[in-house]
Amino acid sequence: MTFRGPGQPSWDQVPDPEIQHSTDAIVRVDAVTICGTDLHILKGDVPEVIPGRVLGHEAVGTVTEVGAGVRSRKVGDRVLISCISACGTCRFCKEGRYGQCMGGGGWILGHLIDGTQAESVRVPFADMSTHPIPDGITDEQMLMLADILPTSHEVGVLNGRVRPGDVVVTIGAGPIGLAAIMTARLYSPGHIVVVDLVDSRLQAASKFGADSTLNSARDDVRAHIAQLTGNLGADVVMEAVGVPETFELAVDLVRPGGHVANIGVHGAPATLHLERLWTRDLTITTGLVDTSSTPTLIQLIRTGQLDPTPMITHHFDMSEFPSAYDTFARAGETGALKVMVSRTAQQ
Repeated sequence: MTFRGPGQPSWDQVPDPEIQHSTDAIVRVDAVTICGTDLHILKGDVPEVIPGRVLGHEAVGTVTEVGAGVRSRKVGDRVLISCISACGTCRFCKEGRYGQCMGGGGWILGHLIDGTQAESVRVPFADMSTHPIPDGITDEQMLMLADILPTSHEVGVLNGRVRPGDVVVTIGAGPIGLAAIMTARLYSPGHIVVVDLVDSRLQAASKFGADSTLNSARDDVRAHIAQLTGNLGADVVMEAVGVPETFELAVDLVRPGGHVANIGVHGAPATLHLERLWTRDLTITTGLVDTSSTPTLIQLIRTGQLDPTPMITHHFDMSEFPSAYDTFARAGETGALKVMVSRTAQQ
């Protein structure tokens, strides 16, 4: 799937990827998904993406070729391709902040280099940027660890410092918001509230562990949170939409001394009302996922403490990629959460 310009995805014939650096691997893509960030790219919100770029940054697959410098991966290995590539040697990589890699990594797949929505992909820094898939873990389970689970866990839950007993509000019940519910549950919050405009997504949020849901089209969200918290405000608010209105709502809902964790991808400016906020001791965080928690999340899936497979609502064959995009983009109508595109789609 290639980006031909705003509003123009295209299923194209492109050259096979080749090893360019000794630390590269070529991976045959067995299963891949579409991210909300891909939709932002198609809206023109990510101007660094040039026409002709192969989209995608989430996949599982099989290694078919490795460069001479690859040490821990070999042909035939079944691997998760992380959405973040890491050189492993720069200052930020040494701190585990792979999303800020200065050595040629970070978020590059489907962004600055060709991505995973193809039959095969070149993966830079293969030793650092892929994870072996343990026996017994399915492609469906592992695919959700490429992006949405570590993103929600790190940029939402960890940045928001969710603690036992907290009142946590998640704005947005798309895949990232649902993953934020799942991973917040690991820290025993007292009450999770989810806010969205689409009833089907709010129903999904309840299934994924939300204690209560609010439809902001008809519910007075601010009044509900005030009533729930005795006019204090939520301890943590996670913004998982990426529009000015939801960011400003997040700031309005948090208590003094609380945390606002912005996860959403923003394509337009949002107003920060410092004239009202400067006395409230708020912590507001932004971030790109580092994927440093991916090994932990793999272990939680392996031991049965997390199961993200219900997130996948639709399966497609690779030849049906345009239909997969259409289904995912019209999630409010189709009920899509995550779509899985594979070499042999499940029926």
